[in-house]
Amino acid sequence: MAINLQKGQRIDIGLTKMTIGLGWDPNDGNGYDFDLDASAIMIDAQRKLVSEDYFVFYNNLNSPDGALIHTGDDPSGKNSDGDDDESIIIDLEKVNENVEEILFVVTIEDFERRKQNFGQVRNSYIRIIDNNSNQEIAKYELDEDFSIETGIEFGRLYKRNGSWKFEASGLGYRADLSFFLEKYYKGQIIK
Repeated sequence: MAINLQKGQRIDIGLTKMTIGLGWDPNDGNGYDFDLDASAIMIDAQRKLVSEDYFVFYNNLNSPDGALIHTGDDPSGKNSDGDDDESIIIDLEKVNENVEEILFVVTIEDFERRKQNFGQVRNSYIRIIDNNSNQEIAKYELDEDFSIETGIEFGRLYKRNGSWKFEASGLGYRADLSFFLEKYYKGQIIK
């Protein structure tokens, strides 16, 4: 039976092969599709991106170590038919030894021009699926009103004492994808 997580709750996952599924239902009526983008940021002990290639998103679908595979972009949020809108397949046995944490964020593309925010999105969640059994292990549903936020850190996998754990984060930002890249990038900012 799946665990329903609360914000800030942490669990031992006990898996090495899993899929992180992210889902949402945009409200209709503002004249634009909602293009929400799921990304994974693989960071080191200093909470910095291991390298640019370890930022996994719609333009970089695979991490160099083969540990993360993004299944692709859903630019309108209408392709899922009630299932996960975007997914990231993970094999923790392949994760680069410098990676201590994997953050999962969702941002709204072109939010300024389209006047969109997460207050206009409902049924947002992140869930962990065991790839061996295809069973949902845990799910965190965002239940806050993120009325100005345009980027959300949904959750994170992190290493403690040699084992991987998961935390339901639920942290909102008025931000786009480049904000997260700049926040965790080691060197000069990528333009």
